[in-house]
Amino acid sequence: MELSGKKVMIMVAELFNDYEYIYPYYRLLETGAHVEVVGAKAGVVYSSKVGTTAKSTAAAKDLNPAEFAGLVIPGGYAPDFMRRDPAMVSLVRELTNQDKVVAAICHAGWMLASAKILQGRTVTSYFAIKDDLIHAGANWVDQEVVEDGVLITSRTPDDLPAFMRAVVAALARG
Repeated sequence: MELSGKKVMIMVAELFNDYEYIYPYYRLLETGAHVEVVGAKAGVVYSSKVGTTAKSTAAAKDLNPAEFAGLVIPGGYAPDFMRRDPAMVSLVRELTNQDKVVAAICHAGWMLASAKILQGRTVTSYFAIKDDLIHAGANWVDQEVVEDGVLITSRTPDDLPAFMRAVVAALARG
């Protein structure tokens, strides 16, 4: 399996987008990765926008970024809650500093802005947060998936197949 032996995080918080959490979660499992569901606290059950639930297996403050190959951040309204937790924001920044894969879809670009990792980077997102990312120093483009080194971004659930192909390929190279 392509990612056998690799550890990957997926972040979760209240009001996550169901598709943007479920699709990456199971796609990563399918490739053989060990997936850690990361929240502000461990053992918390979070509800999606439509009521699906996901339970965090670890708290961001308790993780060592050096042990992971990368991170996927789903969208929905969850990134607005995620970025209120300093440990979750720090995790994104530290993974970026270690040149690990950081993948964000839809509104997850808010986490990239809060982590202050966008200066001079080319990204995409849901169109409604375009200005936020530009103000954070990013070059925003309207594309299905954008890879700027190991920073991978996509716009909406419709982009999930291309997004996850790029994420899995980047994690396999790393």
